[in-house]
Amino acid sequence: MGGTAISAGELARLVGTATAPLVIDVRRRPVFEADGQRIAGAIWRDHRAAASWGAALRSDRPVVVYCIHGHNVSQGAVAALRALGHDARHLEGGIEAFRAAGGTLVAKGGELPPAEDRPTRWVTRERPKIDRIACPWFVRRFVDPQAEFLYVGAEWVSETAAEFDAIPFDVPDVEFSHVGERCSFDAFLARFGATDPALLRVARVVRGADTAHLELAPEAAGLKALSLGLAAAIADDHALLAAGMTLYDALYAWARDARDETHDWRPDEMRQDHTA
Repeated sequence: MGGTAISAGELARLVGTATAPLVIDVRRRPVFEADGQRIAGAIWRDHRAAASWGAALRSDRPVVVYCIHGHNVSQGAVAALRALGHDARHLEGGIEAFRAAGGTLVAKGGELPPAEDRPTRWVTRERPKIDRIACPWFVRRFVDPQAEFLYVGAEWVSETAAEFDAIPFDVPDVEFSHVGERCSFDAFLARFGATDPALLRVARVVRGADTAHLELAPEAAGLKALSLGLAAAIADDHALLAAGMTLYDALYAWARDARDETHDWRPDEMRQDHTA
């Protein structure tokens, strides 16, 4: 990113990755509420209060701010953030340019807290392996980068959800769970309208690994083995989630940028060619 702007194409390449900036939607509240979508991973803030909420932002993470077309609303918020010392940029052309560039958008609303309130909180069964790591990865990369996750005994998920105002997932009789041959990760993608082809490829791998249908994708058996291995090697559920985030970052990067790459290095043949 150079200057005080970032192009839609540049941001589209960063969204959903571990190196993505913090993306902040500063469209005027009526405009924000009228649009059923937002840029994946974006949080909403009032542009007029940028000096206030900007003081609470981490100073070590770049920030990208967007409005509708990248005019005075986002640029004014960026000026306030830069005055606080943040590495802040505005999105050239705003969300409309991002939409036109095919950047990843997600649906908003529903049971999630209002965009300016606390981070979302989610709860599921302890000792996660596949779905219960994949779903938090999706939420933190594409829905709410500040999301909190609670792992509790299976018999306490419903009570914990009520007591801690958390959204339950990957348990029976909730929105974010298995439906037929589809797993909880599929439910998250459907609920948030995620159509990124790379995410859909990841979903197929997750579904195969999580539902014992390894024939769905050649990579499903590998994901199952790595997931069970991580769970066996790491006793703490939150440390396991942290390691799993890296695993799914790699799987997403493969699905987006490396799935056609081959690896067929044959040193014996190279040695023969060299000595011929």
